Amino acid sequence: MQQITNMSWGVNESYRPLPSLYLTLSSIWFFSCISWAFLTWRNRHLQTNNLQWTLASVPFIKTLQLMLSFLFWYSCFYSQICSLWMSFGVYVTGVLFQTASFVSFLLIAHGYCILCEHLSVYERRTTAALGCIFYLTLVGYRASVPYFTALLLLNYFISFSVIFHHISQNLLFLREQLSVIEDDDVRAMHDAVRSKYVMFKKFRVAMQLVALAEAAIYINVDDSPETYWIRLLVREWAQYCIFLYIGWTFRSQDLAPRFSVIPSEKSQGGVMVPPIFTVVMDAADYKDFSCQKWHIGVATSLPKGRSLKKSSVVIVQQPKS
Repeated sequence: MQQITNMSWGVNESYRPLPSLYLTLSSIWFFSCISWAFLTWRNRHLQTNNLQWTLASVPFIKTLQLMLSFLFWYSCFYSQICSLWMSFGVYVTGVLFQTASFVSFLLIAHGYCILCEHLSVYERRTTAALGCIFYLTLVGYRASVPYFTALLLLNYFISFSVIFHHISQNLLFLREQLSVIEDDDVRAMHDAVRSKYVMFKKFRVAMQLVALAEAAIYINVDDSPETYWIRLLVREWAQYCIFLYIGWTFRSQDLAPRFSVIPSEKSQGGVMVPPIFTVVMDAADYKDFSCQKWHIGVATSLPKGRSLKKSSVVIVQQPKS
């Protein structure tokens, strides 16, 4: 929490730029939040957008945190009332923002709505456990509980290790799939797989920037009130740019054809490259083609007793007229 120095009526004058700064930042995040929600709703028919709606919680919580920070400092300077409950709200929303951010990073790293429609049971449990542990250790660190600094650093190390491990796995899988597609001369899926590969490469760069930013925040030991607003501005602006980069990469949009062709769930053995088949139909059959169990590409639901490992990609080629 922000340090408050008792003076004639309560607050150090070095913090006077904070109300204006927090109001400006909250306005920027609020505009981003509204834009993200509108873009996701408008393009809801283009792709599976559960990931985009999940990511919407991050700018919403950040906007709430910055607005509470503005109200706290504004009331301190202009009403001479520094509300304990308002500062507690800033504390809680700050912890929730960081937790929601890392949970979102984990979901993207697992390939949620990019490589599969749903995560496996093990991945869901792992993500939930890491999120809960991260929240508790962050609360302990913010409350200056002994040894929680070391626990938080350990949690950061584990979380980033999991994220980078899954990103590497996904990039390897997509490279293998691109190789299979090129060997079998199936160009219909190439652009979609290539788009996913590029998205994960950009996400890996973003995670490297997040790791550097987090390290810089905790290494910085300057607690001078005179430069607090400058350090706050640099930190918040860097954070916003990183999230803007991630949001732009994974925004809801009209992507490559068949981008949304994904299996319903990952198998426990990991992501596997399914066999690819091309089916050629005559014009009459193609015109009436419909199947509830299949999209053009991969099964979205499996019959009972059928293993996910037996899934296959089916490409229906439109006949030439």
